[in-house]
Amino acid sequence: MDLSSESVKRVLSRYKFRDVAIEELQKVNRVYPDMKLLVGAYTFSDSSQRDLLKLVGNVPVRYRGRSYNLPIQLWLLDSFPFTPPICLLRPTANMVIREGKHVNAKGRIFLPALHNWDHPKSSVTGLLVEMIAKFEEEPPLAMKSTGDGNDPNELLAFVSQLNITEGGNRPDQSVNKVSVIGGGDLGMAAVLSIMAKGFVDKLVLIDIPESSTKGGTVDLEIFKLPKVEVSKDLSASAGSKVVVVTANAWSEEQSYVSVVQTNVDLYRRIIPSLAQLSPAAVLLIASQPVDIMTHVAWRQSCFLPTHVIGAGCNLESERLSYFLNVALLAKTTNKQAWVIGELSDNKVTVWGNGGSGGDKQQVLIPVSSSTKPLMDRAFDMLKGKGQRSWSVGLSITDITHSILTDQKKTHSITTLAQGWGGIGSEVFLSLPCVLGANGSTRLAGVALSPEDDAKLRESVTSLSNFFMQLRI
Repeated sequence: MDLSSESVKRVLSRYKFRDVAIEELQKVNRVYPDMKLLVGAYTFSDSSQRDLLKLVGNVPVRYRGRSYNLPIQLWLLDSFPFTPPICLLRPTANMVIREGKHVNAKGRIFLPALHNWDHPKSSVTGLLVEMIAKFEEEPPLAMKSTGDGNDPNELLAFVSQLNITEGGNRPDQSVNKVSVIGGGDLGMAAVLSIMAKGFVDKLVLIDIPESSTKGGTVDLEIFKLPKVEVSKDLSASAGSKVVVVTANAWSEEQSYVSVVQTNVDLYRRIIPSLAQLSPAAVLLIASQPVDIMTHVAWRQSCFLPTHVIGAGCNLESERLSYFLNVALLAKTTNKQAWVIGELSDNKVTVWGNGGSGGDKQQVLIPVSSSTKPLMDRAFDMLKGKGQRSWSVGLSITDITHSILTDQKKTHSITTLAQGWGGIGSEVFLSLPCVLGANGSTRLAGVALSPEDDAKLRESVTSLSNFFMQLRI
């Protein structure tokens, strides 16, 4: 490994922890002397590029009694070794990637050692040891079929004869798979509610170590439920159609900004990986504060805003419509009402107007002076109901069901509000959206009363100012 070349020295000089990085590279060289250190331009998900160092070489893997060399490359970010490498396979022209639990279709490698990276406890040599062990369980490469037989001494000649589904780890996009991230009371409530509804083929509950909301997964491991997998590894979520995030990482900080920042830091460690593992999923955020954390998840995932939503005011909206129709109007009508805005005291109510099954054509109607007394009575009934874990879990299930079964049902969920009703700022608020297999579609804006409009504008300003104080 050559650390003295001009190109390596030039790029290495820009690294924040240059001396520590050199020590780590020297350790790698002692164990893997054939590994090369090169300079290259890495392209990030936002299309920006940066000159970085990369380790390029082969790792030895034994499979069915034979040894093979798997070609890999490890991109080292400028904060290395305090941030993990970006690990990729380097398939040759006659190889194909076998997508699985630890490798996606583009060859990106996902391992517990990467997810739990914590230097100096974590090291590249330790990472490579785990990588070899995982690849011996499930080889990530196969030879392209040539029709003229395979040389048994070539790389993965045996693997080319395996069924692609052997081991059961390849994500199947036809399977209704849901992953819940966070093993606390809310995560457990969401799992049990979703399973009771019976519309999923597989459900994964991931209890991440960094979260302060954990503790219930042990019971699920003891009293196993059909179709439910319990894991501490984010890679178990691969191929999900909906990823529900309930995890929180509250700290002992005094200021509210500092407390929320701990959640943002947690998201920075998990959201990009979740997005990579399930690139077609809808992210459903239930961490608190939901308006802010949904915004954070959208930024960190690089998903379309239609595929990053929050639980928002769905629970309040369903309760409000129930009180209106059952308690106040004695089921004589089927009025639909929604709670919109920030999940705070600044919530606003609007009516919906649409025939049965006509959610696509729903039109929002502001509360008028003639309907305000009725709405106020129903809204008063909401007070004191609270948001217990089991009730929020039921609401999460309601939203997830609409997505997986392509219901085209309208929900008041947290979504990007920019452009709705003249809102110019990039903020996330609860707004009525039609949910289906392709994510969310906002309903058109409505002219609110001056009082309600002022509440909404106050929330926009408050959320925007707060978001600017966070380190995303």
